[in-house]
Amino acid sequence: MTLVDSNVLLDVITRDLNWLDWSIEALDRRAAVGPLYITDVVYAELAVKNDSEASLDESIQILRVARSPIPKSALFLAGKTFGRYRKAGGIRISNIPDFFIGAHAQIAGLPILTRDVRRYRTYFPDVELIAPDV
Repeated sequence: MTLVDSNVLLDVITRDLNWLDWSIEALDRRAAVGPLYITDVVYAELAVKNDSEASLDESIQILRVARSPIPKSALFLAGKTFGRYRKAGGIRISNIPDFFIGAHAQIAGLPILTRDVRRYRTYFPDVELIAPDV
């Protein structure tokens, strides 16, 4: 099982010229290993690029991705870790989805397929990251 970050799926949905090939290949490799999942937070992030809930559901079905609800213990860990981030000088609220995804991965023992490893490496160092530079 692999948690997939929104940036990888958005590469495919938006046909990003720089990352499309890498993201498709990475999704295919991870799908061969086991199921691909997104958190509810990633689902919400993907909604920005979709016209309707039905369209989004169709997109994630085509991409062979299923939703995985965030466990309560991961929600607590995300909040506590985000608090550490804020105390260390972090001020942007918009990056809290990364803390939900990282905490979910840590609690469930799942790797994350992502292109943006910075916060995951810093705040969830025990989570396996599948990324272009890892």
